[in-house]
Amino acid sequence: MISTTAATINSLLPKFTTFAHIKQLQSILFTTGLFHLPSSRSKLLDLCAVSPFGDLIFATQLFLQIHSPTTNDWNAIIRGQAQSSHPTNAISTYKSLLSTQSSTPDALSCSFAIKACARALALSEARQLHSHVLRRGFGSDVLLQTTLVDGYSKIGVLDDARQVFDEMPKRDVASWNALIAGLAQGSRPRDALGLFKRMRAEGVRANEVTVLGALSACSQLGALVEGGGVEGFVREEGLDGNVQVCNALIDMYAKCGSVRKARSVFDTMRCGRSIVTWNTMIMGLGMHGHGACAVELFYEMSRTDSVRPDAVSYLAVLCACNHAGLVEDGLSLFKSMEGSGVAPNVKHYGSVIDLLGRSGRIDEAYHIIASMPFVPDVIMWQSLLGACKTYGNVEIAERASRALVEMGSNNCGDFVLLSNLYASHERWGDVGRVREAMRRIDVKKVPGFSYIEVDGLIHKFVNGDKIHSNWQEIYRKLDEIGFKIKAYGYVPETSYVFHDIGEEDKQNALCYHSEKLAVAFGLISTSSATPIQVFKNLRICGDCHVVIKLISKVYEREIIVRDRARFHHFKEGSCSCDDYW
Repeated sequence: MISTTAATINSLLPKFTTFAHIKQLQSILFTTGLFHLPSSRSKLLDLCAVSPFGDLIFATQLFLQIHSPTTNDWNAIIRGQAQSSHPTNAISTYKSLLSTQSSTPDALSCSFAIKACARALALSEARQLHSHVLRRGFGSDVLLQTTLVDGYSKIGVLDDARQVFDEMPKRDVASWNALIAGLAQGSRPRDALGLFKRMRAEGVRANEVTVLGALSACSQLGALVEGGGVEGFVREEGLDGNVQVCNALIDMYAKCGSVRKARSVFDTMRCGRSIVTWNTMIMGLGMHGHGACAVELFYEMSRTDSVRPDAVSYLAVLCACNHAGLVEDGLSLFKSMEGSGVAPNVKHYGSVIDLLGRSGRIDEAYHIIASMPFVPDVIMWQSLLGACKTYGNVEIAERASRALVEMGSNNCGDFVLLSNLYASHERWGDVGRVREAMRRIDVKKVPGFSYIEVDGLIHKFVNGDKIHSNWQEIYRKLDEIGFKIKAYGYVPETSYVFHDIGEEDKQNALCYHSEKLAVAFGLISTSSATPIQVFKNLRICGDCHVVIKLISKVYEREIIVRDRARFHHFKEGSCSCDDYW
């Protein structure tokens, strides 16, 4: 027999693990009259509104039966709504709370409502709540102020988040973590690293969450040196026993150009590897062109007892096969998915289409698009269009282009690829037609740029750039490079210039591509023992690829270029991609 005292009900609450239990508890509270006791009632509401086995609609129905709800009752509903798929309901409920006579918002009410604003990207309401926080005297509440920092960061107003942080009379490690993560995940990863350094300088002890934010910032910047410093801190503090931290280290090193260091972290982990660990390492190997190693690691994971490949694992290894041109391996792995219990999704099909297209098997790729059990997405058609441009298949390119237009895609790259394909066949009338369509629907071409970090400063270049303070020295170095590589048989690949202009103008257009400017600046700004690392927002062009291979040979320099799709490691006149990208 269940006792009906409030104390007994409270002690039983942790044992309720299904919605049926909640209904049973609700029935007992109503039968015994304990529903009118605020402590028991608010705990029931909280359990029903927030727990994974609860029911927010049922909780709201219970709430509406309360004649004079307490602040805790309101908080349970606001919290549940903030976590739901309709967080704006929490903001509306908070406003209703403001208008009641029987209850007033407390710090928790504000905190839950701010979280709802963050999820709904409701900036105006977040600023109003900020004002309420200050007016109600909650300005010294560290937890609430931290929630504001986190909320502003997630909405994307990083200056507001920084101002709240700077004005906090007292901060804890969560406050620092909220802003570091916000800056790292926003548009200011460099500021996130600066804040991480300031945090350490002020003697605040960082934790696992802190370094996850710092490592994310390093990954975005390609900041290998700073990333190594974060790893040193991780080792000193003993945080390398956390699998999430180790996963972030692997990801950081892979994205910063050192797959060797990523593999070293993977091989020396003193904590158990999770499925994310294996997937991150496989993806990292693929990004750097080590397709065979990625496939080998995938099969090694398949033989372990602790994890089994999931959909992400298959996508990672298929991408690795894609980057390395391992067509038969990729097709075999794709066909094995069904027997493994992992159903292929649109991304898996897209990777196989790209794999076939890059290897010139365009008809096969088109057949898969036409026969697969999914509606083709934009990325599939774009992959096929790119392959058609590479291999000169005008017929299927036009089909892919029509499909993209019908899907409403107005990505500049789609038009540029088709235009360039027509140009390579000297079909200048069709080129003009495509460009006129681009002007008509106001498609803007994404400008290519490259950047390089030297002595902690980012130097950004665009094609034909003469803004950099050292541009004259850079251009002289490019002239020197051109003279030296011609002795090795270099001839400008003018087929990569898709304009109806003279040969000399085409050669001049190639000479000052942004990645060449960045590499030239690296040559004049760094020591011969230092690898030159360049980051580019688009795919590296064929002529630049040839030139940088020759530069690595002539100047005996290791050069790493991270483009939109992968890494290229140039050394002694060759590239890690084996000229397949």
